[in-house]
Amino acid sequence: MAARRTAALLLLLVLLTSCAGEGDRRSDPASGPSPTTAGSAPSVDPTDAAWVQLMIPMDEQALVLLDLAAGKATGPGLRSWAARLRTAQAGELAGLRGLRDRMGLPDTDLHKGHDMPGMVTAEDLDRARAARGTSFDRLLVTRIHDHLRQSEQVSRSATAAGGSADARARARALVAARGEQLAALTDLCAGRVADVPEPFACPSDHPV
Repeated sequence: MAARRTAALLLLLVLLTSCAGEGDRRSDPASGPSPTTAGSAPSVDPTDAAWVQLMIPMDEQALVLLDLAAGKATGPGLRSWAARLRTAQAGELAGLRGLRDRMGLPDTDLHKGHDMPGMVTAEDLDRARAARGTSFDRLLVTRIHDHLRQSEQVSRSATAAGGSADARARARALVAARGEQLAALTDLCAGRVADVPEPFACPSDHPV
């Protein structure tokens, strides 16, 4: 059990620190927050704090992209999927913010400007606003798939490495939700959703 927790912690910390190693375009990588002291209160487990403070901006950025889908996605099935996912992500975000507040953590976005794996970046959002038709669809599906997959992976590590029962329970719930959300995306791309009159074909190079 100790070995499993250590391995999960190492994976989580590697993912959290990758923003500095993968090209922070707007800030000095050396100025990025330490994952073990990322604004955490003295009594808060640093892994729990790092996980919460990563998941919140990941969900916030994904919500902006999902909002754009309401007016820009080409098919009713894709728009319906994006709307359902947006509702689920908004509820998840509210729960994460509540957990952050109970931990006594600041509401500062410690990862602003960092290129985190699975993070919908400001550049992604600029491209999404400019994109039209299938170009937007491709960007939407690809970036949301990456968001779901990466946040699932990090949260799975948090279920083993976290110190707080409250945080681990929230992480387990997020992992379960991601499984369902990724399955829904796969079904959508395969045209297996009954309420999709115009099945959306994912790009041939898409990883789903």
